[in-house]
Amino acid sequence: MARVIMEKVYIKQILEEPKIDSDIVVRGWVRTKRQSKNVTFINISDGTTIHTIQAVVEADTVSEEILSKINTGACIEVYGKLIASQGNQKVEVKVEKINVLGEADPEKYPIQPKKHSFEFLREKAHLRPRTNTFGAIFRIRHALSFAIHNYFNDHGFFYLHTPIITGSDAEGAGEMFKVTTLDLKNPPKTENGEIDFKEDFFGKETNLTVSGQLEGELGALALSKIYTFGPTFRAENSNTSRHLAEFWMIEPEMAFYDLVDNMDLAEDFIKYLVKYALENCADDLWFLDARFSDEEKQKPMAERSEMGLIDKLKFVTENDFQRLTYTEAVEILKNAKKKFQFPVDWGTDLQSEHERFLVEKHFKKPVILTHYPKEIKAFYMKEAEDGKTVKAMDVLFPGIGEIIGGSQREDDYEKLKNRAAQVGIEEESIWWYLETRQFGSCPHAGFGLGFERLVLFVTGMGNIRDVIPFPRAPKSADF
Repeated sequence: MARVIMEKVYIKQILEEPKIDSDIVVRGWVRTKRQSKNVTFINISDGTTIHTIQAVVEADTVSEEILSKINTGACIEVYGKLIASQGNQKVEVKVEKINVLGEADPEKYPIQPKKHSFEFLREKAHLRPRTNTFGAIFRIRHALSFAIHNYFNDHGFFYLHTPIITGSDAEGAGEMFKVTTLDLKNPPKTENGEIDFKEDFFGKETNLTVSGQLEGELGALALSKIYTFGPTFRAENSNTSRHLAEFWMIEPEMAFYDLVDNMDLAEDFIKYLVKYALENCADDLWFLDARFSDEEKQKPMAERSEMGLIDKLKFVTENDFQRLTYTEAVEILKNAKKKFQFPVDWGTDLQSEHERFLVEKHFKKPVILTHYPKEIKAFYMKEAEDGKTVKAMDVLFPGIGEIIGGSQREDDYEKLKNRAAQVGIEEESIWWYLETRQFGSCPHAGFGLGFERLVLFVTGMGNIRDVIPFPRAPKSADF
């Protein structure tokens, strides 16, 4: 007998273009099952949408043996007819046949249809994408990834793949993961008793990268406009809700751009991303908006957000970003009536509470701060005319503080070499980076956007470990 081939159709397609009275096959995972004497209702999700579809099994249609295997978490294949629903949903499946593709023991399956804490779900990272919240987060994460590539492609940028293994520390801050093939129990030693990395795979000490920026600049000084989008790593022993050991960075670098060009691009870029999410992830965002409101109600009144999640996103897309210098910001903060936990003085790094005050209370719009003291910024930033500040910029958002950091890059060879020496970066480790300032140097700029921080903002989640599928943190690499 010839095999009947039916087109694979997913729940998202079924609900967007319902074909009433058509024969249909639905494959997915069981969320809930309600059974009575004459009828059984099965809610099925396949992850393509926040919505489920209901399968209605009338008595004697499917054997009790099959029905007994259909529990929360099981994977099933349902054959039937799509009909108008008598309940809350628009359509449902009138079942003719069910195949159980994969059983789930109800005594052992951990993601039962009840409220689970995010801490518990982090321990079940292999299963948490099946929940409504994490399904929504990871669909939004995909949409934002696509939007990033879309934006840069449409604006004439080239996607540059920068190395994950590197011999340099882009930030000059240490805290890097070492990469080695040496025998850790018996590594080769030099005459001084130190580990001899000349015997290692690369013939030198290497690490996992903290940034693709330095290599990105090399690409910009040949291709004019490039961007990187890849994993970065930091061995910072921090267990806060804002830190990951492995995270993704978006880093555009542009030749012939100054600080103002850089700010213009950053504002346009992030507005595009947020608007893309609003337009293409509406169902998921409305679900997360309701979750966000419920979470805020549990907080003390003083700590509650004045805006809902979707309000915060529109706050970004509908406002021009306020631009001012770090010095001007310090004056505003010192004259503010609000008492801050951390004192504010010129020369100190601003804390999240200061950044949020400027955005949420003082200007009531996103803020771009520029011209920070050079002592608190990276060595590669262009020194300003005053000799005290650098042509840096930080983009500040409500609820999160800094979301983008960037600068015009130092294009003067001697100044860059001297600044690197001042912060303790060996010239030998970045000789290639310095050399570009000798061969056709030009004004150029760029910035970095932490992808997880963007997803955190767009989804309204409170912990950065909940916006990446398999978070890496101190003492945590189980999946």
